[in-house]
Amino acid sequence: MGWTKQQLIEQAFGELALAGYVLDLDADTLESALRNLDTMMAEWSGLGISIGYVLPTTPDDSNIGDEAGIPNESVRAVYSNLAMQLAAGRGKTLTPQTLATAQRGYNTLLGAAVSPTSGQCSGLPRIGAGNKPWRCF
Repeated sequence: MGWTKQQLIEQAFGELALAGYVLDLDADTLESALRNLDTMMAEWSGLGISIGYVLPTTPDDSNIGDEAGIPNESVRAVYSNLAMQLAAGRGKTLTPQTLATAQRGYNTLLGAAVSPTSGQCSGLPRIGAGNKPWRCF
């Protein structure tokens, strides 16, 4: 079984040093963080970053106990980027290590989403110079 949405949220709060004994996360805080997580993952999906996250059809359909559906190699990128989202709304500052991890993870996922043949062959213009779209490999 993979990570649940709640586990990702709790890990993100852990990056903010707000989890565990420091602060009990109430239901409203968890629900707000779940909306942040769903929104972030929907934005990523729109950018072509499809890592299997189970997006709800409506905000009311999201359940914090559901499995997130993401592979283990993407977990750190997700919760560190969620921590950045949560920190901004709470006036918290993340460690430079967390910021670097979030940026590196996002760039890795974004790079994997970019197709090596993005409509052009060998760097030639799309039209002219003998470049035909059906010749792209």
